[in-house]
Amino acid sequence: MSDDNKQTPKKKGKLKTILLIAVGGIALIGGGVGAGLYAAGAGLAGGHKAEPEDPTKPKLVPKEGASASGHAADKKERPIEDAIDPGKYKATYYDLAQNFTSNLRDSDGFMQVSVGVSTYYDQRVLDRVKEHEMAIRSAVLMTLADQDSFVISTPAGKKELQKSLKKAINDVLIQKEGFGGVDDVYFTNFIIQ
Repeated sequence: MSDDNKQTPKKKGKLKTILLIAVGGIALIGGGVGAGLYAAGAGLAGGHKAEPEDPTKPKLVPKEGASASGHAADKKERPIEDAIDPGKYKATYYDLAQNFTSNLRDSDGFMQVSVGVSTYYDQRVLDRVKEHEMAIRSAVLMTLADQDSFVISTPAGKKELQKSLKKAINDVLIQKEGFGGVDDVYFTNFIIQ
Protein backbone atom coordinates (compact mmCIF):
# COMPACT_ATOMS: atom_id res chain seq x y z
CA MET A 1 0.00 0.00 0.00
CA SER A 2 2.82 2.29 0.56
CA ASP A 3 3.56 2.09 -3.19
CA ASP A 4 0.01 3.20 -4.02
CA ASN A 5 0.26 6.21 -1.73
CA LYS A 6 3.46 7.31 -3.45
CA GLN A 7 1.95 7.10 -6.95
CA THR A 8 -1.15 9.16 -6.20
CA PRO A 9 0.77 12.34 -5.30
CA LYS A 10 2.95 11.97 -8.43
CA LYS A 11 -0.13 11.81 -10.70
CA LYS A 12 -1.56 14.91 -9.02
CA GLY A 13 1.82 16.66 -9.43
CA LYS A 14 1.95 15.85 -13.16
CA LEU A 15 -1.62 17.03 -13.67
CA LYS A 16 -0.88 20.30 -11.84
CA THR A 17 2.23 20.88 -13.94
CA ILE A 18 0.35 20.26 -17.20
CA LEU A 19 -2.50 22.57 -16.14
CA LEU A 20 -0.07 25.32 -15.09
CA ILE A 21 1.79 25.10 -18.41
CA ALA A 22 -1.48 25.21 -20.39
CA VAL A 23 -2.84 28.18 -18.43
CA GLY A 24 0.52 29.98 -18.67
CA GLY A 25 0.65 29.37 -22.44
CA ILE A 26 -2.88 30.68 -22.92
CA ALA A 27 -2.04 33.76 -20.81
CA LEU A 28 1.10 34.46 -22.88
CA ILE A 29 -0.75 34.05 -26.18
CA GLY A 30 -3.60 36.26 -24.97
CA GLY A 31 -1.14 38.89 -23.74
CA GLY A 32 0.69 38.84 -27.07
CA VAL A 33 -2.53 39.24 -29.03
CA GLY A 34 -3.66 42.07 -26.75
CA ALA A 35 -0.31 43.86 -27.03
CA GLY A 36 -0.39 43.49 -30.82
CA LEU A 37 -3.88 44.93 -31.02
CA TYR A 38 -2.92 47.80 -28.74
CA ALA A 39 0.21 48.58 -30.78
CA ALA A 40 -1.76 48.51 -34.04
CA GLY A 41 -4.49 50.74 -32.61
CA ALA A 42 -2.01 53.22 -31.17
CA GLY A 43 0.00 53.42 -34.37
CA LEU A 44 3.07 51.83 -32.79
CA ALA A 45 3.35 48.97 -35.27
CA GLY A 46 3.94 51.11 -38.36
CA GLY A 47 0.25 51.63 -39.01
CA HIS A 48 -1.51 54.90 -38.38
CA LYS A 49 -4.95 56.01 -37.51
CA ALA A 50 -6.84 57.46 -40.42
CA GLU A 51 -6.88 61.20 -39.99
CA PRO A 52 -10.17 62.83 -40.82
CA GLU A 53 -9.97 64.57 -44.20
CA ASP A 54 -10.34 68.31 -44.26
CA PRO A 55 -13.05 69.02 -46.84
CA THR A 56 -11.65 72.51 -47.47
CA LYS A 57 -8.21 71.30 -48.60
CA PRO A 58 -7.67 70.67 -52.30
CA LYS A 59 -7.35 67.08 -53.52
CA LEU A 60 -5.02 65.71 -56.18
CA VAL A 61 -6.78 65.12 -59.50
CA PRO A 62 -5.81 61.77 -61.08
CA LYS A 63 -5.55 61.47 -64.85
CA GLU A 64 -8.21 59.41 -66.55
CA GLY A 65 -7.28 55.73 -66.26
CA ALA A 66 -4.56 56.40 -63.66
CA SER A 67 -5.04 55.12 -60.15
CA ALA A 68 -4.10 57.65 -57.50
CA SER A 69 -4.60 55.30 -54.55
CA GLY A 70 -1.63 54.45 -52.43
CA HIS A 71 0.26 57.68 -53.20
CA ALA A 72 1.72 59.31 -50.09
CA ALA A 73 0.35 62.71 -51.07
CA ASP A 74 -3.19 61.31 -50.97
CA LYS A 75 -2.86 60.42 -47.31
CA LYS A 76 -1.27 63.57 -45.93
CA GLU A 77 -0.28 66.99 -47.09
CA ARG A 78 3.00 66.87 -48.97
CA PRO A 79 5.67 69.51 -48.67
CA ILE A 80 5.53 72.13 -51.42
CA GLU A 81 8.97 71.12 -52.76
CA ASP A 82 7.98 67.49 -53.37
CA ALA A 83 7.50 66.53 -56.97
CA ILE A 84 4.31 64.78 -58.03
CA ASP A 85 4.39 62.03 -60.63
CA PRO A 86 2.98 63.83 -63.70
CA GLY A 87 2.01 60.46 -65.17
CA LYS A 88 -0.61 59.97 -62.44
CA TYR A 89 -2.14 63.41 -62.05
CA LYS A 90 -3.76 65.95 -64.31
CA ALA A 91 -2.22 69.43 -64.45
CA THR A 92 -4.44 72.50 -64.61
CA TYR A 93 -3.00 75.82 -65.80
CA TYR A 94 -3.76 79.47 -65.07
CA ASP A 95 -2.18 82.51 -66.70
CA LEU A 96 -1.85 85.52 -64.38
CA ALA A 97 -3.60 88.39 -66.14
CA GLN A 98 -1.03 91.16 -66.45
CA ASN A 99 2.70 91.38 -67.15
CA PHE A 100 5.08 91.99 -64.26
CA THR A 101 7.57 94.82 -64.69
CA SER A 102 10.28 95.36 -62.10
CA ASN A 103 13.63 97.07 -61.65
CA LEU A 104 16.53 94.70 -61.07
CA ARG A 105 18.72 94.70 -57.97
CA ASP A 106 21.82 96.94 -58.12
CA SER A 107 21.41 97.97 -61.76
CA ASP A 108 19.59 100.36 -64.05
CA GLY A 109 18.02 97.41 -65.84
CA PHE A 110 14.50 96.14 -65.57
CA MET A 111 12.62 93.03 -66.53
CA GLN A 112 9.17 92.32 -67.79
CA VAL A 113 7.70 88.83 -67.48
CA SER A 114 4.36 87.15 -67.91
CA VAL A 115 3.74 84.26 -65.55
CA GLY A 116 1.48 81.25 -65.56
CA VAL A 117 1.07 78.59 -62.86
CA SER A 118 0.00 74.97 -62.80
CA THR A 119 -1.32 72.61 -60.15
CA TYR A 120 -2.09 68.91 -59.90
CA TYR A 121 -4.77 69.71 -57.32
CA ASP A 122 -8.42 70.45 -57.95
CA GLN A 123 -9.90 73.79 -59.02
CA ARG A 124 -9.81 75.15 -55.45
CA VAL A 125 -6.09 75.98 -55.80
CA LEU A 126 -6.64 78.10 -58.92
CA ASP A 127 -9.71 79.71 -57.33
CA ARG A 128 -7.49 80.74 -54.42
CA VAL A 129 -4.81 82.03 -56.80
CA LYS A 130 -7.48 84.22 -58.46
CA GLU A 131 -8.89 85.33 -55.11
CA HIS A 132 -5.48 86.40 -53.78
CA GLU A 133 -4.00 87.62 -57.07
CA MET A 134 -3.18 91.07 -55.67
CA ALA A 135 -1.11 89.60 -52.81
CA ILE A 136 0.50 87.14 -55.23
CA ARG A 137 1.37 89.96 -57.64
CA SER A 138 3.05 91.84 -54.79
CA ALA A 139 5.08 88.77 -53.77
CA VAL A 140 6.11 88.15 -57.39
CA LEU A 141 7.22 91.78 -57.83
CA MET A 142 9.24 91.62 -54.60
CA THR A 143 10.93 88.44 -55.82
CA LEU A 144 11.67 89.95 -59.25
CA ALA A 145 13.14 93.11 -57.70
CA ASP A 146 15.65 90.98 -55.80
CA GLN A 147 17.13 89.45 -58.99
CA ASP A 148 20.54 90.06 -60.52
CA SER A 149 20.41 90.71 -64.29
CA PHE A 150 23.51 88.58 -64.99
CA VAL A 151 22.13 85.58 -63.10
CA ILE A 152 18.64 85.58 -64.62
CA SER A 153 20.01 85.94 -68.13
CA THR A 154 21.28 82.32 -67.91
CA PRO A 155 19.05 79.23 -68.24
CA ALA A 156 20.06 78.08 -64.74
CA GLY A 157 19.19 81.54 -63.38
CA LYS A 158 15.76 81.37 -64.98
CA LYS A 159 15.16 77.94 -63.41
CA GLU A 160 16.12 79.33 -60.00
CA LEU A 161 13.80 82.28 -60.55
CA GLN A 162 10.95 79.86 -61.32
CA LYS A 163 11.63 78.05 -58.01
CA SER A 164 11.71 81.37 -56.14
CA LEU A 165 8.43 82.49 -57.71
CA LYS A 166 6.78 79.14 -56.93
CA LYS A 167 7.85 79.48 -53.29
CA ALA A 168 6.66 83.10 -53.12
CA ILE A 169 3.23 82.22 -54.57
CA ASN A 170 2.81 79.18 -52.31
CA ASP A 171 3.88 81.21 -49.27
CA VAL A 172 1.09 83.72 -49.99
CA LEU A 173 -1.46 80.93 -50.41
CA ILE A 174 -0.31 79.18 -47.23
CA GLN A 175 -0.51 82.45 -45.30
CA LYS A 176 -3.97 83.29 -46.64
CA GLU A 177 -5.57 79.84 -46.96
CA GLY A 178 -3.36 77.36 -45.09
CA PHE A 179 -2.47 75.40 -48.25
CA GLY A 180 -0.24 76.20 -51.25
CA GLY A 181 -0.71 73.76 -54.10
CA VAL A 182 1.06 75.51 -57.00
CA ASP A 183 3.36 72.90 -58.54
CA ASP A 184 5.04 74.85 -61.35
CA VAL A 185 5.58 78.41 -62.56
CA TYR A 186 5.99 79.15 -66.27
CA PHE A 187 7.22 82.22 -68.14
CA THR A 188 5.00 83.10 -71.07
CA ASN A 189 6.97 86.29 -71.76
CA PHE A 190 10.49 87.18 -70.53
CA ILE A 191 12.31 90.44 -71.34
CA ILE A 192 15.40 91.87 -69.64
CA GLN A 193 16.67 95.39 -70.52
